[in-house]
Amino acid sequence: MTEAAPPALPAGWHAHAPGPDDVADLDALRARHEVAARGARSASADATLAEVAGDGAPTRTHVLVSDAAGEARGWATAHDRAAGRVLVAVVVDPVLDDATGDALAAELFAWAERAGVALARSRGLARTQLDSGAFDSDARQQRWLAAAGYARVRTWWQMRRPVGDDDRGLRPTGPGVRVRRLERGADGMPDAGDLVAAHALLEEAFVDHFNHHEETFDEFLARLRADPGHRWDHWWLAELVDGAEPEPVGVLVAAEVTADDGRATGSYVEYLGVRQSARGRGVARSLVDAVVTDAAERGRGHVGLEVDADSPTGATDLYVSLGFATRYVTQSWHRYVDAD
Repeated sequence: MTEAAPPALPAGWHAHAPGPDDVADLDALRARHEVAARGARSASADATLAEVAGDGAPTRTHVLVSDAAGEARGWATAHDRAAGRVLVAVVVDPVLDDATGDALAAELFAWAERAGVALARSRGLARTQLDSGAFDSDARQQRWLAAAGYARVRTWWQMRRPVGDDDRGLRPTGPGVRVRRLERGADGMPDAGDLVAAHALLEEAFVDHFNHHEETFDEFLARLRADPGHRWDHWWLAELVDGAEPEPVGVLVAAEVTADDGRATGSYVEYLGVRQSARGRGVARSLVDAVVTDAAERGRGHVGLEVDADSPTGATDLYVSLGFATRYVTQSWHRYVDAD
């Protein structure tokens, strides 16, 4: 992939592609941004490490901007998420004054556009989507997105359900529904057939959802395994068992959530998809019950997830009925650019 040209910067400031030695500074910068934007940090230090120098690094390109004193002041990432979709993240230090922050944000978004175009060209595409976002309470980031040519397209609820001892013991599933973990071999690796079924189910379940971009099986597995919270025993398949043979109809993939000291404190639902023909039979509810029960039996305190606030599937109503409440709200902003 052709590298994007560096941003233009004030005298004495410099930009470079960050490496392992920069992870601590980047994590601190991201934490300052998140605390200023919504009152608490969201991403973990492990996530920063994975993105910059871990398993998630190969699909991302970064630029780190430091001031004349060597302090990290800005960070932009272009993530090759899927064919035709580049995730753009721009973080600017909230301690900067408005004039400096606005100028730096403009340069970082311009860099991200160049990086996105380079990623599209590397895939042989003539056009790509730049997909970025902001906290609903972060007017500063929203102003920068609008100035960079992005349009707000969606709202997401970041929800959480507390988990306690009363959640131990799996509740009854929907009629004719069975929920199970992926089959695993003696080496601890999941059954290849179950993995293929999970990927196929998610592609089918989300094909009519907002902003779905098809991923190959290899891309799907590589991306999930790059998450530092990934665990093979956090995958569940739902099957209809009222026919001659079990029929896979739903899948839930969760991750482990850890505190700064490494303790597992919760579970997070990365994916929950149900085949359209099986909706209305309690499949999604049964899968959520499985991850809640699992979290309780591991002694964790919560299960979290993200849901499209405008989802036509009724997912928001389901999660509210299961005890989930919205903790904060985020926005998706999109822009399309030509690569030829």
